[in-house]
Amino acid sequence: MTAKKRRNEADTTLAGLHQLLRDVFFRRRRFYYHIFPLISALAGCVFLCFVALFLLLSSPVVHRDQLHLTLFHGGTSESEERFVRDVWVTDQSSFFYGCSNASKKFTPAAEKTDPDRYLLITTSGGLNQQRTGITDAVVAAYILNATLVVPKLDQNSFWKDSSNFAEVFDVDWFIKYLSKDVQIVKKLPIKVGKPLTPHSMRVPRKCDPKCYETHVLPVLKKKHAVRLGKFDYRLSNKLTTDLQKLRCRVNYHALKFTDEINEMGKILVERMRKKSKHFIALHLRFEPDMLAFSGCYYGGGEIERQELGQIRKRWKSLHASNPDKERRQGRCPLTPEEVALMLQGLGFQSDVHLYVASGEVYGGEKTLAPLKVMFPNFHTKETLASQEELAPFSSFSSRMAALDFIVCDESNVFVTNNNGNMAKILAGRRRYFGHKPTIRPNTKKLYRLFTDRHNMTWQQFSSKVQAYQVGFMGEPNEVKPGRGEFHENPSACICEDSNSNERRNPSVVNKINDNHRENVKESNNNLINEQAGTEEEQDWTGLEFLEVVGDLGEKRLGSITDSDVGVQAKTEGTELEELFSD
Repeated sequence: MTAKKRRNEADTTLAGLHQLLRDVFFRRRRFYYHIFPLISALAGCVFLCFVALFLLLSSPVVHRDQLHLTLFHGGTSESEERFVRDVWVTDQSSFFYGCSNASKKFTPAAEKTDPDRYLLITTSGGLNQQRTGITDAVVAAYILNATLVVPKLDQNSFWKDSSNFAEVFDVDWFIKYLSKDVQIVKKLPIKVGKPLTPHSMRVPRKCDPKCYETHVLPVLKKKHAVRLGKFDYRLSNKLTTDLQKLRCRVNYHALKFTDEINEMGKILVERMRKKSKHFIALHLRFEPDMLAFSGCYYGGGEIERQELGQIRKRWKSLHASNPDKERRQGRCPLTPEEVALMLQGLGFQSDVHLYVASGEVYGGEKTLAPLKVMFPNFHTKETLASQEELAPFSSFSSRMAALDFIVCDESNVFVTNNNGNMAKILAGRRRYFGHKPTIRPNTKKLYRLFTDRHNMTWQQFSSKVQAYQVGFMGEPNEVKPGRGEFHENPSACICEDSNSNERRNPSVVNKINDNHRENVKESNNNLINEQAGTEEEQDWTGLEFLEVVGDLGEKRLGSITDSDVGVQAKTEGTELEELFSD
């Protein structure tokens, strides 16, 4: 082959290669020309998604689908620190236990009871107010070396319940369990062919052992039988450890409901357990009379002011109130909606089952609607049981209250919306039997938070709820021993595991204590300023004011007999106590 021909072939090959490279280049350009817009569009979509997500997370607290956080667990801001804990468990509770056995110094009944002394009491108020009276009556009988006659329940109060002791409580168990502490009989014995006639009198509220020995014992020695009327909160909050432990033996062990009540209560609890492994019990306390007495306002306009104002006129001794101030001071029950927001802020999700113990709710279903939207699994004893099943109890307020008491006591979490008698008794009982979570709203701080909730994210709101509720969750050592109402904080009857300090997490405990001290100090200081001179240092409960009103005319320490007070119609203060005690 000639050189010329070889050069022509090489030129042809180079030309073909050149053409091939040009084709590849232009095809790739066309590929990128089409693919780049697609990539740009996808990137834009991703960017828009991020923007939408950011706006969603920054929206105000208005939608329950956002309310799925866990208590003390989740995102953390630079200025707020959270704890990791389970919403259904009280932190550090495993290191504490109830202990109410008598010490060796406690003299048994057989050695100290005088055979010629009999003490009778007549309780007052609703079921739980009567329970405090029964508990304290046993201690009073011990102080006086007297035999206690089974207490008479109040049958003439606002509650209009004709039940006697044996129809609510297991009377035989009551007598048997306390036989080593105090001798108890069902009725006064017959002396010289006729029953003893008890001498009726009263004692001041918060009467201590010396007060009983000074003002009741001389009468008891002379008359041999004394009946103490209107017996509620007639024993000092501050007693020796052995007397406090006796209180606990009465309240937590000797006072058992009748088998009939217990069986129905057990059925209600079992039906709740079938619906869910865990459930919350809420004592709502949002009745018209409660709101009228409190002097609070809940945004219902002139209609609400007129309705509650009309009810309020029932009590002439009540001063004109400043509703805004009452709310700011934390003296008002939370609305059902606020209760729901608090619970979801603490980490309880909307699938939680809620048992509600409540009377007539002011505003009816309209008021309850937000609570039911956020917690649609809403139950009461009336929805869990048929009318036929409740028939033996429905005509008796104390027996119906006992059913609510059992379900609330057995709940995994108990929430009180007003720190009255039922709340206090249950709070103390739940502490004694393992510190089961008991939530008491920090109403003063929560009110400010609810007012401003639309100006913050849900995460910020939830974090603040959790911070404000430290010290109000039924934790051990929330209240300094000896402070607060004993039935709510039976510190003398709660012991700590001797090895607990070695096993507890110091950093968590210290943080909880710091937050608790700040919250409770503020609450206690407010109470002290408002109720200077009272025996307790605790949050406002409504009851303290009622006690003051009920004690008008009872300030002197001398014996107060029926001849002093007459057999008069009930005082206005008495009615107030009866109405709001439970």
